[in-house]
Formats: sequence, structure tokens, C-alpha cells
Amino acid sequence: MARPRRTEDLVANLLQAIAPRAKSLIITVYGDAILPHGGSAWLGSLIDLMAHFDMSERIVRTSVFRLGKDDWLTNTQIGRRSFYRVTESGRERFAAAERRIYAPLVRYWDRGWHMVLIGQPSIGPDLREKLRSELAWLGFGAVAPNVLTHPAYDEAALHRLLRELGVADKVVVMRAEHDRSGGFGAMRELVRDCWDIERLEADYAGFLTRFRPVWQALEGADGLDPRQCFLLRTLMIHDFRRILLRDPLLPPDLLPHDWPGQASRMLTRNIYRLILGASESFVMNSLTTADGPLPEAAPAFLDRFGGLADEPGRMVG
Repeated sequence: MARPRRTEDLVANLLQAIAPRAKSLIITVYGDAILPHGGSAWLGSLIDLMAHFDMSERIVRTSVFRLGKDDWLTNTQIGRRSFYRVTESGRERFAAAERRIYAPLVRYWDRGWHMVLIGQPSIGPDLREKLRSELAWLGFGAVAPNVLTHPAYDEAALHRLLRELGVADKVVVMRAEHDRSGGFGAMRELVRDCWDIERLEADYAGFLTRFRPVWQALEGADGLDPRQCFLLRTLMIHDFRRILLRDPLLPPDLLPHDWPGQASRMLTRNIYRLILGASESFVMNSLTTADGPLPEAAPAFLDRFGGLADEPGRMVG
């Protein structure tokens, strides 16, 4: 069967395949599109925007309310209008996710390992289980029940987590170095014991299957429709984020040959650069703040994926 070439058909197929939940997709929209423009939007314009993903006003209102309860968003009432902006806690969580999602294609590894020891008696069993679960979301793997490790962890995210859980002075964080005299064979075996590499490999392969046709269709398109570009950009980042936030982002030396995670990041970067201008135009024309239209994106926005500008000050797209 021939693959769809129209962007409308691609969007419809992706919506069906990805089946995003409203609350999670709104987080994607805020992190990817709203936060670079200040992090605030009128609820009415957000409802209109999410309708393009076939989400009803009721489900958007409910999801935004729950995001407020979870300290992602906070509400400001001006007259009869509600404006939802990202909280300080939400900004920290978005920043940690952004460092992973929009990382450059090539990352430096100094061959070191970072260990977190959580077996101290002052940490109760319930808190220890919570800590173990949260460390796993930061990409740490368990080499033993109370010893977790990562070769290139996010230091800021780790220290924020330890502060939030009140264990900054109760765990031991230390650094180790791999003796490479025996090569990486045994280390790769350890990696497969600590992380579900096979599942990640399959998930990335599925991502490539879903989005390679998007690149092929867009690359040969005569023009780029802003609405379709925004929908494709959002669905792509949403799908990529769901996989990536379970990925420990291990160095290439520790991964199988032809690791699909790198190909997925490259494809995401290339599509993002191609549709950025058109999708940004749609976002700017769709959302409203308390002060009027969305402000221009912060300069750091162009640093995503190692750089989105083909020359200083000029956006690709």
C-alpha cells in the first residue's frame, strides 16, 4: 500500500498511531511552543489550539486544571479571562526535559560513571522506593538494589530531586572510572542488565517508521502549510519525548552498533529545522497572552538541537 504523501493524511495517521492523552500533549505544547515565548497563554486560545488535535473544550479545561494541581501551571484571572503560565517548579522540570530532548547530536563523554548510594538507614523504605523510581526517570540504572549509576547524568536535575525529596544530606553521590583494559564487552553486558535497551531500540525503530515518511513528504513539498507544520512538529516532539525520557542517553561506546536513537534524534532535528518557521508562524497567530500576542521566542530557543539558525539571527524554515 502506498504511503500517504499529503501532510493532512500524515497528521491523521500520526494522531491515530500516537493517540496522545490531552494532559500529556498540553505539557508538550507548553514545553515546546509556549515556554520559549514567555510561558503564558489565555485559556481560550489554548482551547482553540488543542481543537486542532480533536480535543474538546471540556477535556482541555480538565487537563489544565489538573496541571495546576500538579504544580505545572498557575492561573491568573483578568476580567473574565483565565491565563495559565508555567510555575517555577514547572520551569525547572521543563528545563531538565529540554536538556535531554533538544540536546546536540554529538555529546562528550569523559568515560566516568556517577554512582548514587541510597541504602543508608536514615532513608525509610517508602522514601527509598520513591527515590529509586525518580532516579530511574533521570536515566539512572540499578547495578544493585541501593546503588544506581549513570555515565553522564544531569547534575542540576539530580540535585533538584534530592532537595525536593529531602535527602540531599542522606545519600552518597560519588564518581567512578571504568578500567578500559578489558574493552567494553563486559560493560555492555552490564548496561543490558541495568537498562531495557531492547525495548528502547524497538521504540526508536517505531519512531523512525512513523516519521521518515513525514520527512520524505515535507522535503518534496511545494509549500509548507503553517497549521500542518505545527501539528506535525507537536506530534513529533510528543512522540520523541515519550521515548527519550525513558532513554538514559548512554554514550555510543556502550550501545549496539547502528543505535536507532541517534538516527531518531537526527531525523527529529532535520524535520524540526525544516518546519520551524511555518510552525512558529502558526503558534504566534494562534495564542494570546494577557499583554496581547505572544512575544518573540527567547534567543536560547535557537540553540535547540545544537542550533536552529543557518546563519546568525536567521531561523531555518
